[in-house]
Amino acid sequence: MVNKTLIILAVPPLGAPLSAPVPIAMESAADFAVLGGTAVDNTGETTVHGGDVGTSHGTGITGFPPGRVMPPSVTRVGDEATRAAHLDLTVAYNQALAMVPTHDLSGQDLGGLTLLPGVYAFSSSADIHGILTLNGQNNPKAQFVFQIGTTLKTAKGSAVICINDATMANAQSGIFWQVGGSATLGTDSTFEGNILALGDITAETDASIREGSVLACNGTVNLDSNKITKRDTRGRS
Repeated sequence: MVNKTLIILAVPPLGAPLSAPVPIAMESAADFAVLGGTAVDNTGETTVHGGDVGTSHGTGITGFPPGRVMPPSVTRVGDEATRAAHLDLTVAYNQALAMVPTHDLSGQDLGGLTLLPGVYAFSSSADIHGILTLNGQNNPKAQFVFQIGTTLKTAKGSAVICINDATMANAQSGIFWQVGGSATLGTDSTFEGNILALGDITAETDASIREGSVLACNGTVNLDSNKITKRDTRGRS
């Protein structure tokens, strides 16, 4: 059992390069706060700020309204923008997957940890119970990459919080969750970063993303009275 009070201050292992990793290039996928591979399904009064909601193929988008995409962002289904974003998402997913891990956290619960920038690998699932703190060390090039073999799950009321400008890299969130299966954000949880999932992404009732996006390569994004906020990288007002 993981001690939830344990604090890990992650440093590069002996002999590891100290140079910053190549930033993950989201390209046109960065225009989307929500992108489904097959569909986006919403229940309740979800609000999306700072990015479009779209799906490149499949059954389309349901539940908007009552969900709201705040202007100037829009909903898009199967147009040129969503097709380009899906291709760029696939490239970004593969780029994150190919990175060399700096730390192996397989079997550890992320709740209670404080992490510095790096590439964190999980051979299968990753879970968050409690609070995960990401410390950007006031480095504008800070980047956190989580390589998760199967599933990402956050518990009810859990939180990912950022300190010292952990989300400022590249005018996007510098936090990337590459998930080989599905991702589930628990009820009333708070999350930060871009989820790049091969399968489905589910945000349970009142889960919120304060800075980031939910992007499914092949699956459906399921929303339920959520608040999703990302920095709009297109310079729109």
